[in-house]
Amino acid sequence: MAKITLPQLEAHLWESANILRGSIDSADYKNYIFGLLFLKRLHDVFSEAEQRSKKREGSGGGKNARDAYLFVVPENSRWQRLQALTEGIGEAINEAFAALEAENPLLRGVFATIDFSDTERLPDKLLQQLIRHFSAIHLGNSNLSEPDILGRAYEYLLKQFAADAGKKGGEFYTPNKVVELIVKLIKPEEGMRVCDPTAGSGGMLIQAVDYIKAKGGNPQRITLHGQERNLQTWAICRMNLLLHGLLDHRIEKGDTIREPKLVEEGKLILYDRVIANPPFSLSNWGLEEARTDQFARFRFGMPPKDKGDLAFVQHMVATLSSNGKAGVVVPNGVLFRSGAEAQIRKGLLEEDLVEAVIGLPPNLFYGTGIPTSILIVNRKKETAKKQKVFFLHGASGFQEGKNQNFLRDADVQNIVSAYEKWEAVDKYCRVVEHSEIQANDYNLNMARYIDASEQEAQIDVQEALRKQRELEAERSESEGKMLRFLKELGYDV
Repeated sequence: MAKITLPQLEAHLWESANILRGSIDSADYKNYIFGLLFLKRLHDVFSEAEQRSKKREGSGGGKNARDAYLFVVPENSRWQRLQALTEGIGEAINEAFAALEAENPLLRGVFATIDFSDTERLPDKLLQQLIRHFSAIHLGNSNLSEPDILGRAYEYLLKQFAADAGKKGGEFYTPNKVVELIVKLIKPEEGMRVCDPTAGSGGMLIQAVDYIKAKGGNPQRITLHGQERNLQTWAICRMNLLLHGLLDHRIEKGDTIREPKLVEEGKLILYDRVIANPPFSLSNWGLEEARTDQFARFRFGMPPKDKGDLAFVQHMVATLSSNGKAGVVVPNGVLFRSGAEAQIRKGLLEEDLVEAVIGLPPNLFYGTGIPTSILIVNRKKETAKKQKVFFLHGASGFQEGKNQNFLRDADVQNIVSAYEKWEAVDKYCRVVEHSEIQANDYNLNMARYIDASEQEAQIDVQEALRKQRELEAERSESEGKMLRFLKELGYDV
């Protein structure tokens, strides 16, 4: 039997969204679709383990399957049970989730935010249709055309739903190419601790692992940590990592600024690489709690109460190890706004923590046109880079789209290559001494350091007048010919 391909799986999952369309808000599709996808995946892989055990042992396959597969799928969570039901399906799905969590410590809390019991929005007939739809595909390992196909399909749906979800509180889904760019700039390595303090759906952590695998590293020899305050997004992050086969990770629930959870022995855990796309200019970010912060994260100053961008940046700085590097997406206002933010920039620069400012193209993010940049922070700069900041104007390298713009492979490569070379390219990038930045009152606005404007062509007035006279002469000659032809035809002109 032919194995399922990624396009086939993507089409199948998208059709599940069509089944839900009109019954629930589109921003909630992913919670239900991902829940059923994950349940079906766990069931199918466990069933394969059972079949292998039966062949080997001849009997007692269930017990052996529990030993052979990381997750246990109890009877209440079996797919066949859901297929056989004609009523009470929503409650049965909730029971299946609860039984899975009870049997598997790794899954605790993953399904808690998904509730199928609302019979008005999710009547039995609709759920029967969904169950039949998912029953049509086998998600065991033997039927997948590539090992990470579930994770990749998962990311596809996250992207499709991004236009409807994650717009509140300055939160925006991070496009895949932007994540890829940051990962290639900070270069995580095997054996490192990597953290995303605003983890979202986990895409940044997953791409860090993909980068290490592409470099020949062992993805099992990397520690992944994160924190996410939105409980539904936290659950999706956990499922996403598990679907990618990333089992050894720690994703905490809660507000990173108000209550950091990635702590050991009363101290913040330190990381080799930190990567994040925090909420843009978040108001009500936790100023009151920050004033009494026990971890001394905000030593460069308190950001404005209605703009929390530099609170997240300072948190990331506080969690970097002595050789740590961070990549963070920030709205461009962070680079030049005055007042408290200027004082924080001054502190970051005086400690020589800012390594690069990478300007991004406009309109890259789903649902917002806010101009953005990537800020690279490095606790252990190379000697040649000390007391300097690399500025790169990447705003013109993109593919224009109907609703949003996109970074292309070539755009990503151009930025990474220029960053690695650390050399000036006219109207594109430049290494700037701290003394120049200090003279600009610690303003990091790209336009202060790179003139990307197009030079207007010089006009030769005499040549322009000569061409104009030639055109006027040609026009007169043409008009004369036309008048002669009209007279020959008998017209009185």
